[in-house]
Amino acid sequence: MNKIDRVQTYLQEQQIDGWLLYDFHKNNDLAHRFLDIPSNVMATRRFLYWIPAEGAPIKIVHAIEDQMLDKWPGEKRMYSSWQSLEKEIQSVLKGFKRVAMEYSPKNAIPYVSKVDAGTVDLVRSFGVEVVSSADFLLYFTSVLTKGEMESQKRAAAALWMIVQDAWKMVARELKNGITERDVQKWILAQFKEKGLETDSGPIVGVNEHSADPHFMTPENGSSSIQEGDFLLIDLWAREIGEAAVYGDITRVAVVGKPSSRHQEIFQIVRNAQKAGIALVRSKKSVQGWEVDEAVRSVIAAAGYEKYFIHRTGHNIDAAHMHGSGTHMDNLESHDVRPLVPMTCFSVEPGIYLPGEFGVRLESDVQIHEDGGVEVTGGEQDLLPNLLG
Repeated sequence: MNKIDRVQTYLQEQQIDGWLLYDFHKNNDLAHRFLDIPSNVMATRRFLYWIPAEGAPIKIVHAIEDQMLDKWPGEKRMYSSWQSLEKEIQSVLKGFKRVAMEYSPKNAIPYVSKVDAGTVDLVRSFGVEVVSSADFLLYFTSVLTKGEMESQKRAAAALWMIVQDAWKMVARELKNGITERDVQKWILAQFKEKGLETDSGPIVGVNEHSADPHFMTPENGSSSIQEGDFLLIDLWAREIGEAAVYGDITRVAVVGKPSSRHQEIFQIVRNAQKAGIALVRSKKSVQGWEVDEAVRSVIAAAGYEKYFIHRTGHNIDAAHMHGSGTHMDNLESHDVRPLVPMTCFSVEPGIYLPGEFGVRLESDVQIHEDGGVEVTGGEQDLLPNLLG
């Protein structure tokens, strides 16, 4: 079944009259991805692609970029003036009531809110109700190929090996003096050696720095690592190549014997992570917010809810480490989208104690074609003593 047929099936199931794909200046990257528009194509004018629930699609393109959608089926309609553009949109939508666009009511899911409010206003002015494409869009923008799934698995496994080697390096170099920045540079060198690439350096945070979820390890003046310190490493990278997908993991350790406080917080976070993964394994249909709720309830029951200040996890797609698919989120947003086969996401609860330390445990999870669930990059069950 081709893309158009699949879209029409989803539209009919959800009782939506059609999908109106719209873009201006590549603001709607999801439309570009669905339409397989190469990144080097010039797209400076508005275009629309109408896929009705039944019947043939229609293309609306500007006269100077009239070849934009030539690879796609359907009648081509060209415009030059704003008046002619509005006339064509009105003509296409005549007689229809419910139209899907990359829109999220009240911006509830920002990752799919790509169409500007003015364009939504224009479409509504033709007597049409605009609904979100989010529930079916993810099948076209977040689903990975088997090759991409394997690449993600290899990347995550490589990251876990690098972390374990980093622990050994820290213990070995402690007597000579070592800083957060030294560890970060060492990890980046390992990426290069193992054929991995990243969009930015890993987070290496000691003690109170580990309690900052987005701590930026400074190039100069980073903290030294001493015996007794708590250490967090968050690293992400992918293989070099077209089918490469990011691995993204976070691990923690103590440079010496963990305190009872360290152990307590670590175990709460680990139990919360296990609860989220167990929910994904136990049900055929799980929505993103449900995973977040399962994880958050464990931390809340232990009395640390106010110290878990971010969502539980994010989608990982072929284009981005923080993808546009279903997130494990009932905090920053209420993500009611389902977790679907051949997708990947992180599960990364955390407890952040300002001025003390923070524990975040992040692993990646894949849902296979048959519904099977696999954790990639390993899971951390124990809080290691790097000197023991």
